Amino acid sequence: MIPIKTEAELAKMLEAGQLTARILHHIGQMAAPGISTWELDQEAERLCLAAGARSAFKGYHGYPYAVCCSVNQQVVHGFPVKSPLEDGDIVSLDFGVVLDGFYGDTAITVPVGRISPEALNLVTVTRDSLAAGINQVKAGAYLGDIGAAVQEVAEKAGYSVVRQFVGHGIGKAMHEEPSVPNFGIRGHGPKLQAGMVLAIEPMINMGRSEVKILEDGWTAVTIDGKLSAHFEHTVAVTAAGYNILTLPPIQ
Repeated sequence: MIPIKTEAELAKMLEAGQLTARILHHIGQMAAPGISTWELDQEAERLCLAAGARSAFKGYHGYPYAVCCSVNQQVVHGFPVKSPLEDGDIVSLDFGVVLDGFYGDTAITVPVGRISPEALNLVTVTRDSLAAGINQVKAGAYLGDIGAAVQEVAEKAGYSVVRQFVGHGIGKAMHEEPSVPNFGIRGHGPKLQAGMVLAIEPMINMGRSEVKILEDGWTAVTIDGKLSAHFEHTVAVTAAGYNILTLPPIQ
């Protein structure tokens, strides 16, 4: 059963989503050569608690940090570390909060200093694949429409879509029905209804799609050591289309 949110619940989810987006935007701007992902994690948790919220990730199934910080070939669920980021890195930052009983969840991949044209293209295509998936969202569309759109953008650019990890429904729990793959067939899967809320999150690899999990039991890395990028928004289905609940502040 896919939960349908009321207008009141969607308003609370928007508040949680906007807080999540503000904090993620802030730590994304902090990412620079010499800054550690541990510092980004500490700042995100500080801001979260100051706003009267709590981290959605810290303690979730035993995950020990507030932010998933995945650098270069790390795909998702990377641990923050105290070693500094280096010029040319890309770092994926995945962050969520719980505010007034509702979850927000969003992710970005940011450049550290000056990155290679190849890395920049991967980041750009991954962001574009998320936009393509979101543009499929409206009442009456199918879940497969989203994954198909993401897959088309990524594979047209010569990249591969991670299949081991997918997006998800979200609301009073971090992970609700349905699973939201970043691949699929148009016209297949559950039909979308107004009031559904989806966390759409393409993870796109420069090389092969396969990943492996490191000994920490969390960090997923590309099987071939090539770069990976990750973007995510929490998106509400509306009668006319969609409402992105995790848009960053206007600069």
